Amino acid sequence: MTKKFLMYAMEGKKMCFLHALMNAKQLKEQGHEVKIVIEGAACSLIGELETDQNKLYLSLKADQTIEGVCFACSKVLGVYEENQASGIPFLDDMNGHAGVAPFVVEGYEVMVF
Repeated sequence: MTKKFLMYAMEGKKMCFLHALMNAKQLKEQGHEVKIVIEGAACSLIGELETDQNKLYLSLKADQTIEGVCFACSKVLGVYEENQASGIPFLDDMNGHAGVAPFVVEGYEVMVF
């Protein structure tokens, strides 16, 4: 049975974020539909992963599993320009932040990392 999962990455710790990515990849490989939203302190990790050329991150970005990054948190954390340069779309449907409601409406189960 195929399910839909949203990985809602909040933590600014690289190891936690990478576990969100690994879980997303594993679930996709098992045939599930998976999206990743980058919110909160996790927004500050994009520049580092781009610089490191992290293969897992880049592959999930390339296949558009990474749905978007929070607009407001990118601004507040001072990483707006580098996040914009990454090409990942900004999400701002919840008072400038990336909400889960649009995904819940579409039947996604939300997993917070």
